[in-house]
Amino acid sequence: MPTTELLGLSLRWPLVGAPMAGGPSTPALAAAVSNAGGLGFLAAGYLDVEVMERQILELRESTRGPFGMNVFVPQSPDVDQEAVDAYLRSLQTDAEAFGVEVVPSWDDDGWQAKVEFLTRHPVPIVSFTFGCPAPQIVRQLQDVGSRVVVTVTTPDEASVAAAAGVDAVAAQGREAGGHQGTFSDDVALDDGWELLALVAAIRREVQVPVIAAGGLMTGADVAAAFGAGACAAQLGTALLRCPESGASGVHKSALTDPAFTTTAITRAFSGRRARGLVNDFMRAHPDAPSAYPQINNATRALRREAVARHDPHAVNLWAGQGFRRARDEPAAEIIRTVGSEFEALAPPTGA
Repeated sequence: MPTTELLGLSLRWPLVGAPMAGGPSTPALAAAVSNAGGLGFLAAGYLDVEVMERQILELRESTRGPFGMNVFVPQSPDVDQEAVDAYLRSLQTDAEAFGVEVVPSWDDDGWQAKVEFLTRHPVPIVSFTFGCPAPQIVRQLQDVGSRVVVTVTTPDEASVAAAAGVDAVAAQGREAGGHQGTFSDDVALDDGWELLALVAAIRREVQVPVIAAGGLMTGADVAAAFGAGACAAQLGTALLRCPESGASGVHKSALTDPAFTTTAITRAFSGRRARGLVNDFMRAHPDAPSAYPQINNATRALRREAVARHDPHAVNLWAGQGFRRARDEPAAEIIRTVGSEFEALAPPTGA
């Protein structure tokens, strides 16, 4: 059976399952991707280190294939508090309707504990989002055998990551669903690089391999990313509806609901730029300030209650621009279909 290499790891297909924090990424999904010949990923975001450990153990029991773990880089606690307070006041009607409180708080998502755990218990790949870890942390992980990848959204961010010694960068175009992995959140909502231009620009800027992410749903999409210079393609929204996905029923249903016709980037739910299906909550709060994770923590109870009530208009429905092509099929079948389509168009090369 033909194989390709990604960062020294042997894969059947140069396809990576996106780490989708907050529920969609599960050990079952990561295992299905890896067992189908791709690279499955777990998402450590919002998990306690103990839960992260359990998920890694469960994944190891389900696959012999390589996999990765994604970790969020902590954000600065410094925000415009007046703007945050004003925004939370604007949410009071929503909070009262759902019987919850909106209380902001800052945390570092267990950063130190997670990095220390992954240093003591290595996994094949560790990726980082929302910033680049210090070169010392990169070296520590590499010294125990892990490859290190950083999500980047500009050529300048790619240069920072390359200077830190990473093994590869994941170039995330603005088409991507979920949070935009910018190093800082000072970007206008409608700004950002489109994927193919970003991949090509990064390849001109740095020598490290580039994994393409953002709006990739078919083998033709993957072939276009390879044509721009990518060595692998990351699938996120393409896997959201599969049975192994931990996305809520509300989320999965909305992806095919004709009431939802488009996506947009918003800070309304989390205080950080993220792309999702346009719903009533997004339309009602177009000017949410930049304050992550404070706003994310403040709206968590509201979002959970919305899911419990099966209300798609008060919860984040993260999705990329190609959401209508997401299929309700087993993850392995999706990986094999996209991989076969790609192989027919542009046989993979080693990276």
